[in-house]
Amino acid sequence: MKQQSFASLSYAAKKRKTRKELFLEQMEQCVPWSAFLAIIEPHYPKSGRRGGQPIGLEAMLRIYLMQQWFNLSDPMMEDALYEIESMRCFVGLELCQDRLPDETTILKFRHLLEKHQLADQLFATVSDHLQAHGLQLSKGTMVDATLIAASPSTKTAEGARDPQMHQTRKGNQWYFGMKIHVGADVNSGTAHTVTVTSAKEADISQLPALLRESDEAVFGDAGYASDSYKRGSRALGMHWKVNDKRKAKHGNLSSKQRKRNRQQSKIRARVEPLFRIIKCQFGYRKVRYRGLEKNRVQVMSLMAMANLYLQRQVLAA
Repeated sequence: MKQQSFASLSYAAKKRKTRKELFLEQMEQCVPWSAFLAIIEPHYPKSGRRGGQPIGLEAMLRIYLMQQWFNLSDPMMEDALYEIESMRCFVGLELCQDRLPDETTILKFRHLLEKHQLADQLFATVSDHLQAHGLQLSKGTMVDATLIAASPSTKTAEGARDPQMHQTRKGNQWYFGMKIHVGADVNSGTAHTVTVTSAKEADISQLPALLRESDEAVFGDAGYASDSYKRGSRALGMHWKVNDKRKAKHGNLSSKQRKRNRQQSKIRARVEPLFRIIKCQFGYRKVRYRGLEKNRVQVMSLMAMANLYLQRQVLAA
């Protein structure tokens, strides 16, 4: 057992816990650590720079997850490990006794996850973990999408904006960036399928990819309204619970259609907390990297963590 420093003992004896500490304690209980480590361990290097020992895999995994939870870049994460005792405690490193990873080491770990598509496996592992706890087992899916802004600046080496990001209009407002499309379990509200596209992609284009084979009902807003999909779903015996869209040639919706939309929206709205968690709780309102693939990998990690945070009380119990 590692001997604690006087600074760590003094910190542990303080009178109250901060909100950051309480959050980390909750996530400590929710994350399936052993399953995550088993996924990454075959790809993790056995030796560090110049033949030395690399920083422990679990410590690097915990650092990576804290980056997602607190929206920290690689340099900011390195600084936080030196400055914030609660983060060092969560990682299991001592300031005076252990070698703290620098931003390059943190960067290389992220690149490792990207290279081997490990974030997708972490997301799938979380789904299995939820199912083992009796969650994400319903036969209904809620579909929705949200916009994530990208930098519109052209002050780059190419003198242009990110070519994989595009602009779209929502209402009277124009947005430049990408879209996160989510298929969520209708009972637990957790995401079982996630896709990432540029902002110009229509929501309905991702509908088939967001549904499970076992689904018997689909809920969505008017952006997913489609007569062809409606007929196809009913032919397959699926309940079509997508809100009706007002069509110009038919005028406003009837009172019956508005009532049905309100009833369906009460269920469909259960998908919204996922977007609130990644945007408000985790601070993911703007893309961090150029290109869709790097941002998609981060989104998969964020959604996996959002699923755990959404069901933290059930998982902790």
